[in-house]
Amino acid sequence: QVQLVQSGGGLVQAGGSLRLSCAASGTIFNINSWAWYRQAPGKQRELVADINSGGETTYHDSVKGRFTISRDLPKESSHLEMNNLKHEDTAVYFCRADVTSTVGPRRDYWGQGTQVTVSS
Repeated sequence: QVQLVQSGGGLVQAGGSLRLSCAASGTIFNINSWAWYRQAPGKQRELVADINSGGETTYHDSVKGRFTISRDLPKESSHLEMNNLKHEDTAVYFCRADVTSTVGPRRDYWGQGTQVTVSS
């Protein structure tokens, strides 16, 4: 079994910064990719950023130049550095990992979600 545990988030003023973290544990053989999503009230979940096994990253247009996704291979974790936050970044943020397990099929796992609130 694989678990993803998120940390970080909270309340910040517009223009401020936050760092989200997501740590994986369990029967992990390899983490193929990481991604961060967010879901604002009344809206669908959207992809914010992802990073593949080669370290290539993609970002939602609205966060380009402000957010940075990274991964820590030895620690099997990912981080989302968020700078110059805007009110419209307010949402619940989720991490997702594409995991090859030592005991089961390759599949996605999700973190529990963390609230980010940006006051204007």
